[in-house]
Amino acid sequence: QEKPPMHIIFLSADTGGGHRASAEALAKQFLIQYPGSTYELIDVWSDHGVLPYRTLVNTYKRMSANPFEWRIFYHLSNTKLNEVCANIHSRITSGRAIKKRLQSSKPDCIISVHPTMNHTPLKATNKISKELGIHIPFYTVVTDLGSGHCMWFERNVDKLYVASDRLYNLARKRGGTAPEDIVQTGLPIRHGFAIQNQKLMGDRTSKEGLEYQLSIRKQLKVIPNINKQCILIMGGGEGVGSLSQIVHELYISLTKNDIDATICVVCGRNEKSRGNVDIVPLGFLTNIPEYMVAADILVSKAGPGTIAEAAAVGLPVMMTSFLPGQEAGNVDVVLESQFGEYNNKPTEIASIVTSWLQDPTLLTKLSQSAMEAGNPYAADEIVNDIGSNTVAWMNLNKQ
Repeated sequence: QEKPPMHIIFLSADTGGGHRASAEALAKQFLIQYPGSTYELIDVWSDHGVLPYRTLVNTYKRMSANPFEWRIFYHLSNTKLNEVCANIHSRITSGRAIKKRLQSSKPDCIISVHPTMNHTPLKATNKISKELGIHIPFYTVVTDLGSGHCMWFERNVDKLYVASDRLYNLARKRGGTAPEDIVQTGLPIRHGFAIQNQKLMGDRTSKEGLEYQLSIRKQLKVIPNINKQCILIMGGGEGVGSLSQIVHELYISLTKNDIDATICVVCGRNEKSRGNVDIVPLGFLTNIPEYMVAADILVSKAGPGTIAEAAAVGLPVMMTSFLPGQEAGNVDVVLESQFGEYNNKPTEIASIVTSWLQDPTLLTKLSQSAMEAGNPYAADEIVNDIGSNTVAWMNLNKQ
């Protein structure tokens, strides 16, 4: 089938890094599979919405820093009544501006990667299609892993892509999309993880996988001793105090148990190396896939993208926190797939991670379970499906 270039609109907002990261992962695949394609990433609420939608990003930042406030907001908004009222209000107040913005871009397809950007943009897209006498396909790619807000599941989208059995069942329960239009793939993550998965040959615990891990550690040049076990700690939404306490307790536990290890801390501030434990602070990284290959264990909050990335390269996960409601299901996905644990107490986190490092058989089992749960090629699969469907519509629209 001919693969012509196309223009894609991604609908997203910077409410957490996962939405934009998924959009960029999909965009990268469009450029690979459909050379010459172009894309835009649009935040329709910040640019064209009225209050309270216009302040969506700032509101999220404030609430996500206060889990109790976020819990109340999430659960109150995750109701059919709120969904209906919010959809009607946003369509009346912002529908015309959003329609004008989408129409000006002349997209071949529109992809929403944000729960609040389905109903009103879909209605606007349908109006544009009707006026032009064509069909502009509208797709939703759910960028959550284990929990899904009701506003993800808009009726009558062309296709709905979900990343887990949990979300597939939730989509079926919502009843907004025909079963044949719900596609279960995986969470779209950065192309670098597919590359690293190939180089690991799908199994970091094999002889070849372990040799490749050592070569990556050597290549990174920040790990003092490439033969030491390595823990990667990613701050994410953690407060600095909590993150530093986890590092401190890990240092004590590893030293007490005489374990040779390196702790790499993304966004870490203080460097110290005493005895058998090296602590290496890392600033903003663009090569996260390589660091996840270099590590033996990931310690992080339960963000969907981070979990999916770790699974793609077979990295066991110690989860330390989650946003109530939105990320609670992510913890369940990891526990059910048996490639990690959850604990929010720094001393217990340190104890669990230490026990993993002391048990090579368990660590191997956790890693292999992660590989089984991961799908590093999800973005590739989603774009292949969206692309072929969109090309079919492009050809029909020309007739």
